[in-house]
Amino acid sequence: MIKLGTNLPEHLIGPDTSALSEFLTGLEELGYGYVTVGDHVLGADHSVRPDWRPYMGKEAIYDQHMVWHEPMVLFGYLSVLTSSLELCTGILIGPQRQTALLAKQAAEVDVLSGGRARFVIAAGWNDVEFEGMGVDFRQRGRIMDEQVEVLRQLWTQEIVTYQGEFHTLNAVGINPLPVQRPIPIWLGGQSPRVLRRIGRHADGWFPYYPYFSEQQLRADLDAIHQSAREAGRDPAEIGIEGAVYFEDPRFEVPPGGRLAPKTLDECLEYAHWWKDFGATRYWVTAPWADLGPEETGLRKSGRNWSGVELRLRALEEFKQAVGPAF
Repeated sequence: MIKLGTNLPEHLIGPDTSALSEFLTGLEELGYGYVTVGDHVLGADHSVRPDWRPYMGKEAIYDQHMVWHEPMVLFGYLSVLTSSLELCTGILIGPQRQTALLAKQAAEVDVLSGGRARFVIAAGWNDVEFEGMGVDFRQRGRIMDEQVEVLRQLWTQEIVTYQGEFHTLNAVGINPLPVQRPIPIWLGGQSPRVLRRIGRHADGWFPYYPYFSEQQLRADLDAIHQSAREAGRDPAEIGIEGAVYFEDPRFEVPPGGRLAPKTLDECLEYAHWWKDFGATRYWVTAPWADLGPEETGLRKSGRNWSGVELRLRALEEFKQAVGPAF
């Protein structure tokens, strides 16, 4: 069985706490297993950065007008609103945050939720955020290599002593420790360096591409498994999170690639492909319902943004269509 989840439509909901409660309650009633919350601390004003191309040489897809809740604070609130949903970051930019504080916050979320936290982290692409938070953007990958190790030690050991390039801990610990020891850490991304890092360290992989390419996914998974074997790990222990990708007009589809699905039947086809691929979790979106950008996208005047009820109805339609044996 695959655990089904979806993203919190925080850009739609904004600061409306009643809509937040309505969505989470409805999601649990539908039998979904997890909800993800994105992470950006700062949004840049594009009007003063006309030539800024931070994302793989492409312009950023959000600005200072986009609503992003702070995941750790929000999870403390969501832990009270929910009773069964796994609370997941999707994706948290780990290296721009202080690791010891992040470990403390995540442990608190896990305690408050009764062991329902899952961390999906990545190195990030927005140099403006790193600049604003006082972290060297060029070092983010190396910081994260240490960060994963430090997080796990702080979550599992009463006392930690660690001396690295970016972290120094001298006989310290956090209290309370999390329910899960350690909290699962999944990594997002698909660059060669990231794939090797996933194989060495991650509990799971969240691949996210601007298009769907079976050939690319299989090649990247092979690279992860090779890295895992070299590190003495069993590749089968690394989970996979599938998803219906959003169409991203900034990127051309490579030979053999496919555009994002548009219909419910296409989304079901993708879901079964991911199950056969070995996915243990599946992030559901509903492009057939024409609900507008569900993850990111600059708000434009005249664009209609649909409500929580319609989104829940679409998620129910998918769950009924995919069936209880999925």
